[in-house]
Amino acid sequence: MIYVDSSVVLADVLTEDRRPPANFWERDDLVSSRLCEYEAWVRLHAYGCAATHGPALANVLAHLDLLSLDEATCARCRAPFPVPVRTLDALHLSAAEFLRSRGFLPEVATYDARMRDAAAAMGFGLAAV
Repeated sequence: MIYVDSSVVLADVLTEDRRPPANFWERDDLVSSRLCEYEAWVRLHAYGCAATHGPALANVLAHLDLLSLDEATCARCRAPFPVPVRTLDALHLSAAEFLRSRGFLPEVATYDARMRDAAAAMGFGLAAV
């Protein structure tokens, strides 16, 4: 299972220099939280490209199982993290911890150095993307 954060989604949708391999989205074990969906749409609107890139985003999101963030997952953010994290990263990491608490072993896919460091500090494997 791979927990995908918004940096990977946006890199693919915006066709940035570094992006996941073409067959990455064909996997059947990709998961994220609804937060990823909201973050990505906010970015597209901020960049003024929702009309042109929205269909590509919708296609990528269709390949993800999106978790809703429940109260317990959000409450995890009140506890300390092993390294300083930003709020949205804390929510993503809490969602990944929720999966781990249910017996899954998600790897985290991210292009964000702070998110990568926090995921590693929490014992998550890092997916090669």
